[in-house]
Amino acid sequence: MILFRLLVILVALVGLARPTPLARDAATPEPPPKRIALSFDDVPRGAGAFLPLAERPGRLIAALRDADVEQAVFFVNPARIRAGDPLTDYAGAYARAGHVLADHTYSHPHLSSVSADFYLADIDKAEAWLRDRPGYRPWLRFPFLDEGGPDKAKRDAVREGLKARGIRHGYATVDGSDWNLEQQTLLAKRAGRPMDMAALRDLYVETHVQSADFADAVARRALGRSPAHMLLLHETDLAALFIGDLVAALRADGWDIITADAAYADPMARHLPEVAWAAGTMVEMIAWEKKLPPPRWYDRNDEAVANRLFAARVLGTAPN
Repeated sequence: MILFRLLVILVALVGLARPTPLARDAATPEPPPKRIALSFDDVPRGAGAFLPLAERPGRLIAALRDADVEQAVFFVNPARIRAGDPLTDYAGAYARAGHVLADHTYSHPHLSSVSADFYLADIDKAEAWLRDRPGYRPWLRFPFLDEGGPDKAKRDAVREGLKARGIRHGYATVDGSDWNLEQQTLLAKRAGRPMDMAALRDLYVETHVQSADFADAVARRALGRSPAHMLLLHETDLAALFIGDLVAALRADGWDIITADAAYADPMARHLPEVAWAAGTMVEMIAWEKKLPPPRWYDRNDEAVANRLFAARVLGTAPN
């Protein structure tokens, strides 16, 4: 009997010494979430290589709906919309689908190439067109992500002008230069070059997922956390064709797709980076401001790098 009791006690002690799987899992911290919203510049953008221009909004709206994207933001250039032409209701279609509209200036100028007064007047013209429309948000996305370059006085004048107008910075944190990929497709089409559409889809998706992960790694170094990100895309045929694949790939990579409203509620939205050359994504400028060592820019935003990939993978040739 004594021996039996000793054996029972020994088994109990061994059990106490061995942590249960539940305790081990509870002690393991959950990885921080990766969150990203979608934005589309240059609404309405010119014709692409694959779709009739009037077909693009419907295709993009349907793809976002099928991918369960609740809300994206479309940055509008009203100078491209003229009463009576097929683009008149372009922006309204996005708003009726539950997305939001914001300011990309009236005529899409480079801030570095015009005066602060001209630029603010151009913003005012865009606001007059936008502000009473459904889905409007008082956000400005700088065309070309150009906030004045090296001209600090111009940069600050526009910053003050935006503040006086109650307009917030509609920054991006993630950029994969999809505009350049679109340009490569247009050049290939004009040259009569056949394109591997599956390879094009894979390149588009891969580039933007990599860019998001790169930007998040830089942000974690610069901020000590993963912020709510904003992905810069353009309203292109490529987006209409491949946005569903991109959203699926982002989710598979651990990203939550959030609304534009949620992204711009991040504390980072209140920051105005103090850098010698004001241009680029918010993450790039904060990394530069904090003097983080390179790399701070995603390599495929170098057109030479991106164009070699397009030639090899989509056209099946080496670039000239």
